[in-house]
Amino acid sequence: MSNIWPVGEPVERSPVAKTFKRENIEGRKVTLFPLNVNAHGAILYGSFATSDPEDRLWTYMSQGPFVDETEFRKWMDPLEKSTDPLFFTLVPASSNRPEGMASFMRMDVANGVAEIGNIWLAPSLQRTRAATEAIFLMMRHVLDTQCCRRLEWKCNALNVPSRRAAERYGFSFEGIFRNHMVVKGRNRDTAWFAIIEEEWLPIRAVFEAWLANENFDEQGGQKQSLGALMKSVKLSSHR
Repeated sequence: MSNIWPVGEPVERSPVAKTFKRENIEGRKVTLFPLNVNAHGAILYGSFATSDPEDRLWTYMSQGPFVDETEFRKWMDPLEKSTDPLFFTLVPASSNRPEGMASFMRMDVANGVAEIGNIWLAPSLQRTRAATEAIFLMMRHVLDTQCCRRLEWKCNALNVPSRRAAERYGFSFEGIFRNHMVVKGRNRDTAWFAIIEEEWLPIRAVFEAWLANENFDEQGGQKQSLGALMKSVKLSSHR
């Protein structure tokens, strides 16, 4: 007896069954190290303590701002042992010092889905080649190393910079979950973005082209922007 209702396409391979590991993820301009409070805490705090006087870094984060290093380290202590979210410290090669954090989270290995989030970058790391490479390394780890079928990016719907970043990185906007969370006593509508495995190869190629040494002049300035390169891929994929 045939089914008269539409159903999804058969999945030819089983979704990822790998557990995300606490391991270094190395790039050319930045390395992601598993969070270690004793090794990273003081330097991480110093990376933003005096360079972000208006606490803009924490506006859309679920934590912060922090009154001092003690409070910051107290927040980090349980994160070191957490497996979901799984936290990493971002260490650019130019300084060899921790300048940000990010995590893999909501890792659904049965269905091959994961999210990258809890991303914050000290002012010294923002808008740098190392920062973009850090995001690329996380995306590649989820979709290549872990063989996931879907990678998610979520943010406060009011967080325009994060929404623009998601699009610049090749994520597709999927909608807004209204009244999704209460953060710091305020309502949060959440904007959802994703990349699925069928979209990943051309997106990866764009990142690789943008990160290549040939795309930067002697002063380190980019010749082609990631957004422009990504826009051409997104346009061609929708023809």
